[in-house]
Amino acid sequence: MKSKLIALTVFFSLFLTSCSAVDDLLTFTISNETSIKIKSTSPLNLPIEVLTPDVTTNSSAEFSNNKTKANLVKDVKLKSLQLKLTDPEGKTFTFLKSIHLYISTTDSNEIELAYLDNISSNSNTIDLISSNARLDEYVKADKYKIRTEVTIKETLTQDVTVKANMQFRVTADPF
Repeated sequence: MKSKLIALTVFFSLFLTSCSAVDDLLTFTISNETSIKIKSTSPLNLPIEVLTPDVTTNSSAEFSNNKTKANLVKDVKLKSLQLKLTDPEGKTFTFLKSIHLYISTTDSNEIELAYLDNISSNSNTIDLISSNARLDEYVKADKYKIRTEVTIKETLTQDVTVKANMQFRVTADPF
């Protein structure tokens, strides 16, 4: 009885390890970035919209590099979204109260991508919280729009430029 239990334990351990290895073969990361410019005339404690240029994806090339195609993608989720202040130099996120980013395409409705509220960072980088939405149709598209809503808690004396680095976790079947 004891040897059967040990054999069963070893079998399930090997099975779970091999399933994880197969999952890793079918999972990869796609990175995109965009810049967000917050104007110095932004009102305090009121949410304002910040428009960004369309983000052109390199999804087709990424799918091909990972031996899959868009129609074989099963799931896309936001893995991380980090914001970094790039201008003015030396600026930190102390001016920012909250930030919400939304994603859309011409063929898809807008949904929340990531957010961070009650920001109290003395750093020039912050990590946003993912909304955990399925992003398949957005990342498969040739381009998507990012709309940003910010609430400022300090007066800005000059425009602030923020780089948004987005990493998407893609799970797909191989071709």
